[in-house]
Amino acid sequence: MESDKHQAKNTAGYLQKRVSGPVDIGIFTGTGLGASIDSMQVKTDIPYIDLPFFPVSTVPGHAGKLLFGRLKGRQVMVMQGRFHLYEGYRSRQVTFPIRVMQELGVKVLIVTNAAGGLTAPLQAGDIMVIRDHINLTGDNPLIGANEESWGVRFPDMTRAYDSRLARIAEQAGRHHGVDLKSGVYAGLKGPCLETPAEVRFLKTIGADAVGFSTVQEVIAAVHARMKVLGLSIITNINDPDKPMPASVEDIIATAEAAAPQLGTLLQSIVEHIDENPSG
Repeated sequence: MESDKHQAKNTAGYLQKRVSGPVDIGIFTGTGLGASIDSMQVKTDIPYIDLPFFPVSTVPGHAGKLLFGRLKGRQVMVMQGRFHLYEGYRSRQVTFPIRVMQELGVKVLIVTNAAGGLTAPLQAGDIMVIRDHINLTGDNPLIGANEESWGVRFPDMTRAYDSRLARIAEQAGRHHGVDLKSGVYAGLKGPCLETPAEVRFLKTIGADAVGFSTVQEVIAAVHARMKVLGLSIITNINDPDKPMPASVEDIIATAEAAAPQLGTLLQSIVEHIDENPSG
Protein backbone atom coordinates (compact mmCIF):
# COMPACT_ATOMS: atom_id res chain seq x y z
CA MET A 1 0.00 0.00 0.00
CA GLU A 2 1.38 3.40 -0.98
CA SER A 3 2.13 5.86 1.83
CA ASP A 4 0.18 9.07 2.33
CA LYS A 5 3.33 10.97 1.39
CA HIS A 6 3.74 9.08 -1.88
CA GLN A 7 0.07 9.55 -2.77
CA ALA A 8 0.18 13.28 -2.02
CA LYS A 9 3.34 13.72 -4.11
CA ASN A 10 1.74 11.74 -6.93
CA THR A 11 -1.38 13.93 -6.91
CA ALA A 12 0.70 17.12 -6.63
CA GLY A 13 2.78 15.98 -9.60
CA TYR A 14 -0.37 15.34 -11.61
CA LEU A 15 -1.55 18.89 -10.82
CA GLN A 16 1.80 20.55 -11.50
CA LYS A 17 1.57 19.33 -15.10
CA ARG A 18 -1.73 21.17 -15.45
CA VAL A 19 -1.04 24.34 -13.46
CA SER A 20 1.54 26.99 -14.28
CA GLY A 21 3.45 28.71 -11.50
CA PRO A 22 3.44 28.37 -7.71
CA VAL A 23 0.23 28.37 -5.68
CA ASP A 24 0.10 31.06 -2.99
CA ILE A 25 -3.10 30.33 -1.10
CA GLY A 26 -5.40 27.36 -0.52
CA ILE A 27 -9.13 27.90 0.07
CA PHE A 28 -11.82 25.46 1.25
CA THR A 29 -15.44 26.38 0.56
CA GLY A 30 -18.03 24.89 2.89
CA THR A 31 -21.60 23.68 2.44
CA GLY A 32 -23.49 25.95 0.05
CA LEU A 33 -20.52 28.34 -0.24
CA GLY A 34 -19.16 27.40 -3.66
CA ALA A 35 -20.36 30.71 -5.13
CA SER A 36 -18.13 32.63 -2.71
CA ILE A 37 -15.30 32.38 -5.25
CA ASP A 38 -17.34 33.45 -8.32
CA SER A 39 -14.96 36.39 -8.84
CA MET A 40 -12.00 34.06 -9.27
CA GLN A 41 -10.44 33.85 -12.73
CA VAL A 42 -10.49 30.08 -13.13
CA LYS A 43 -7.77 28.67 -15.35
CA THR A 44 -8.04 24.98 -14.44
CA ASP A 45 -11.15 23.10 -13.31
CA ILE A 46 -10.77 19.44 -12.30
CA PRO A 47 -13.50 17.21 -10.79
CA TYR A 48 -12.28 15.33 -7.74
CA ILE A 49 -13.17 12.06 -9.40
CA ASP A 50 -10.45 12.69 -12.01
CA LEU A 51 -7.69 13.22 -9.43
CA PRO A 52 -5.47 10.32 -8.35
CA PHE A 53 -6.10 9.18 -4.74
CA PHE A 54 -8.69 11.93 -4.14
CA PRO A 55 -11.91 11.13 -2.25
CA VAL A 56 -15.22 12.27 -3.77
CA SER A 57 -17.72 14.65 -2.17
CA THR A 58 -21.09 12.99 -1.51
CA VAL A 59 -22.87 15.81 0.34
CA PRO A 60 -25.41 18.29 -1.12
CA GLY A 61 -23.93 21.77 -1.45
CA HIS A 62 -20.44 20.48 -2.32
CA ALA A 63 -19.64 20.71 -6.03
CA GLY A 64 -16.65 18.38 -5.85
CA LYS A 65 -14.24 20.39 -8.00
CA LEU A 66 -10.67 21.57 -7.60
CA LEU A 67 -10.10 25.00 -9.11
CA PHE A 68 -6.87 26.82 -9.92
CA GLY A 69 -6.69 30.44 -11.00
CA ARG A 70 -6.20 33.99 -9.83
CA LEU A 71 -8.04 35.96 -7.19
CA LYS A 72 -7.01 39.60 -6.81
CA GLY A 73 -3.75 38.82 -8.59
CA ARG A 74 -2.84 35.88 -6.36
CA GLN A 75 -2.53 32.30 -7.57
CA VAL A 76 -5.07 30.29 -5.55
CA MET A 77 -6.15 26.68 -5.25
CA VAL A 78 -9.79 26.23 -4.26
CA MET A 79 -11.49 23.13 -2.92
CA GLN A 80 -15.09 23.60 -4.05
CA GLY A 81 -16.47 21.12 -1.57
CA ARG A 82 -14.76 19.03 1.09
CA PHE A 83 -14.86 15.59 2.72
CA HIS A 84 -16.25 14.65 6.12
CA LEU A 85 -15.75 11.92 8.68
CA TYR A 86 -19.49 11.20 8.62
CA GLU A 87 -19.24 10.23 4.96
CA GLY A 88 -17.15 7.28 6.10
CA TYR A 89 -13.78 8.79 5.24
CA ARG A 90 -10.84 8.41 7.59
CA SER A 91 -9.29 11.55 9.01
CA ARG A 92 -6.24 11.21 6.75
CA GLN A 93 -8.53 11.03 3.72
CA VAL A 94 -10.40 14.13 4.91
CA THR A 95 -7.09 15.99 5.15
CA PHE A 96 -5.48 14.56 2.01
CA PRO A 97 -6.07 17.85 0.10
CA ILE A 98 -4.04 19.66 2.79
CA ARG A 99 -1.11 17.36 2.11
CA VAL A 100 -1.42 17.94 -1.63
CA MET A 101 -1.42 21.69 -0.97
CA GLN A 102 1.64 21.23 1.21
CA GLU A 103 3.45 19.39 -1.58
CA LEU A 104 2.49 22.24 -3.94
CA GLY A 105 4.01 24.81 -1.57
CA VAL A 106 0.86 26.41 -0.17
CA LYS A 107 1.67 28.45 2.96
CA VAL A 108 -1.70 30.11 3.69
CA LEU A 109 -4.98 28.26 4.15
CA ILE A 110 -8.44 29.85 4.32
CA VAL A 111 -11.17 27.47 5.49
CA THR A 112 -14.85 28.36 5.36
CA ASN A 113 -17.79 26.37 6.65
CA ALA A 114 -21.48 26.47 7.45
CA ALA A 115 -22.10 26.29 11.20
CA GLY A 116 -24.87 26.42 13.75
CA GLY A 117 -24.74 29.38 16.14
CA LEU A 118 -24.84 28.72 19.87
CA THR A 119 -24.38 32.07 21.60
CA ALA A 120 -25.57 35.66 21.39
CA PRO A 121 -25.13 37.89 19.46
CA LEU A 122 -24.76 35.39 16.59
CA GLN A 123 -27.62 35.35 14.11
CA ALA A 124 -28.33 33.35 10.97
CA GLY A 125 -26.38 34.89 8.09
CA ASP A 126 -23.54 36.21 10.28
CA ILE A 127 -19.91 35.52 9.42
CA MET A 128 -17.74 34.46 12.37
CA VAL A 129 -13.94 34.59 12.38
CA ILE A 130 -12.83 31.38 14.10
CA ARG A 131 -10.66 32.34 17.06
CA ASP A 132 -10.06 28.76 18.24
CA HIS A 133 -11.65 25.34 17.99
CA ILE A 134 -12.63 22.35 20.11
CA ASN A 135 -12.11 18.96 18.51
CA LEU A 136 -14.98 16.69 19.59
CA THR A 137 -14.81 14.36 16.61
CA GLY A 138 -12.92 11.68 18.52
CA ASP A 139 -10.39 11.59 15.68
CA ASN A 140 -7.17 13.26 14.61
CA PRO A 141 -5.34 13.14 11.25
CA LEU A 142 -1.98 12.87 13.01
CA ILE A 143 -2.74 9.50 14.62
CA GLY A 144 -0.31 6.87 13.37
CA ALA A 145 3.23 7.13 12.07
CA ASN A 146 4.45 10.72 11.75
CA GLU A 147 5.76 11.90 8.39
CA GLU A 148 8.75 13.92 9.60
CA SER A 149 9.12 15.83 6.33
CA TRP A 150 5.56 17.13 6.80
CA GLY A 151 5.80 18.24 10.42
CA VAL A 152 6.79 17.49 14.00
CA ARG A 153 5.31 14.64 16.03
CA PHE A 154 3.63 16.96 18.55
CA PRO A 155 2.60 20.23 16.85
CA ASP A 156 1.67 23.12 19.12
CA MET A 157 -1.96 24.23 18.74
CA THR A 158 -1.97 27.33 20.93
CA ARG A 159 -2.13 29.55 17.83
CA ALA A 160 -3.87 27.28 15.35
CA TYR A 161 -5.61 30.28 13.75
CA ASP A 162 -3.28 33.07 12.69
CA SER A 163 -3.98 36.35 14.53
CA ARG A 164 -2.71 38.56 11.72
CA LEU A 165 -4.95 36.86 9.15
CA ALA A 166 -7.86 37.35 11.56
CA ARG A 167 -7.05 41.07 11.75
CA ILE A 168 -6.93 41.28 7.95
CA ALA A 169 -10.39 39.68 7.84
CA GLU A 170 -11.73 42.09 10.46
CA GLN A 171 -10.32 45.06 8.53
CA ALA A 172 -11.97 43.74 5.37
CA GLY A 173 -15.25 43.48 7.24
CA ARG A 174 -15.05 47.07 8.43
CA HIS A 175 -14.13 48.28 4.93
CA HIS A 176 -17.15 46.55 3.38
CA GLY A 177 -19.56 47.29 6.22
CA VAL A 178 -19.78 43.66 7.36
CA ASP A 179 -20.12 43.17 11.12
CA LEU A 180 -17.87 40.15 11.54
CA LYS A 181 -18.22 38.18 14.75
CA SER A 182 -15.48 36.18 16.48
CA GLY A 183 -15.76 32.92 18.36
CA VAL A 184 -14.84 29.33 19.10
CA TYR A 185 -15.88 26.58 16.70
CA ALA A 186 -16.72 23.10 18.00
CA GLY A 187 -16.17 20.29 15.50
CA LEU A 188 -18.38 17.21 15.84
CA LYS A 189 -18.36 14.03 13.79
CA GLY A 190 -21.99 14.27 12.64
CA PRO A 191 -24.11 13.73 10.66
CA CYS A 192 -27.08 14.17 13.03
CA LEU A 193 -27.68 17.67 14.35
CA GLU A 194 -27.33 18.39 18.06
CA THR A 195 -29.82 17.58 20.80
CA PRO A 196 -30.80 20.40 23.19
CA ALA A 197 -28.71 18.74 25.92
CA GLU A 198 -25.70 18.64 23.60
CA VAL A 199 -26.18 22.32 22.77
CA ARG A 200 -26.15 23.16 26.49
CA PHE A 201 -22.94 21.14 26.89
CA LEU A 202 -21.27 22.89 23.96
CA LYS A 203 -22.16 26.31 25.35
CA THR A 204 -20.87 25.29 28.77
CA ILE A 205 -17.44 24.34 27.42
CA GLY A 206 -17.08 27.64 25.55
CA ALA A 207 -18.23 26.93 21.99
CA ASP A 208 -19.91 29.70 20.02
CA ALA A 209 -20.66 27.69 16.86
CA VAL A 210 -20.77 24.03 15.88
CA GLY A 211 -20.26 22.06 12.69
CA PHE A 212 -19.00 18.83 11.16
CA SER A 213 -15.82 19.93 9.41
CA THR A 214 -12.74 22.16 9.62
CA VAL A 215 -10.95 20.87 12.73
CA GLN A 216 -9.30 17.94 10.94
CA GLU A 217 -8.08 20.18 8.11
CA VAL A 218 -6.78 22.82 10.49
CA ILE A 219 -4.86 20.28 12.56
CA ALA A 220 -3.18 18.98 9.39
CA ALA A 221 -2.49 22.54 8.21
CA VAL A 222 -0.86 23.49 11.51
CA HIS A 223 1.24 20.33 11.28
CA ALA A 224 2.19 21.49 7.78
CA ARG A 225 3.24 24.90 9.19
CA MET A 226 0.56 26.78 7.25
CA LYS A 227 -1.00 30.02 8.44
CA VAL A 228 -4.74 29.47 8.87
CA LEU A 229 -7.81 31.71 8.68
CA GLY A 230 -11.18 30.19 9.53
CA LEU A 231 -14.56 31.72 8.64
CA SER A 232 -17.92 30.26 9.66
CA ILE A 233 -21.22 31.23 8.04
CA ILE A 234 -23.86 30.96 10.77
CA THR A 235 -26.76 29.19 9.06
CA ASN A 236 -29.07 28.57 12.02
CA ILE A 237 -29.29 29.27 15.75
CA ASN A 238 -29.42 26.42 18.27
CA ASP A 239 -31.46 27.52 21.30
CA PRO A 240 -31.87 24.57 23.72
CA ASP A 241 -34.77 26.31 25.48
CA LYS A 242 -36.65 26.87 22.23
CA PRO A 243 -35.41 24.10 19.94
CA MET A 244 -36.35 24.51 16.30
CA PRO A 245 -35.81 21.76 13.72
CA ALA A 246 -33.19 22.63 11.08
CA SER A 247 -33.22 21.01 7.66
CA VAL A 248 -30.22 20.59 5.40
CA GLU A 249 -32.14 22.45 2.68
CA ASP A 250 -32.62 25.50 4.94
CA ILE A 251 -28.96 25.42 6.02
CA ILE A 252 -27.78 25.32 2.40
CA ALA A 253 -30.18 28.14 1.44
CA THR A 254 -28.84 30.38 4.21
CA ALA A 255 -25.24 29.60 3.26
CA GLU A 256 -25.93 30.33 -0.41
CA ALA A 257 -27.51 33.67 0.49
CA ALA A 258 -24.38 34.63 2.46
CA ALA A 259 -21.92 33.39 -0.18
CA PRO A 260 -21.71 36.67 -2.18
CA GLN A 261 -20.86 38.66 0.96
CA LEU A 262 -18.27 36.05 1.90
CA GLY A 263 -16.88 36.30 -1.62
CA THR A 264 -16.41 40.06 -1.27
CA LEU A 265 -14.52 39.51 1.98
CA LEU A 266 -12.35 36.77 0.49
CA GLN A 267 -11.29 39.07 -2.34
CA SER A 268 -10.26 41.77 0.11
CA ILE A 269 -8.51 39.30 2.43
CA VAL A 270 -6.54 37.67 -0.38
CA GLU A 271 -5.56 41.08 -1.74
CA HIS A 272 -3.98 42.04 1.58
CA ILE A 273 -2.17 38.81 2.41
CA ASP A 274 1.55 39.27 1.97
CA GLU A 275 4.20 36.62 1.52
CA ASN A 276 4.77 36.31 5.27
CA PRO A 277 1.43 36.64 7.07
CA SER A 278 2.69 35.69 10.53
CA GLY A 279 2.72 38.25 13.26
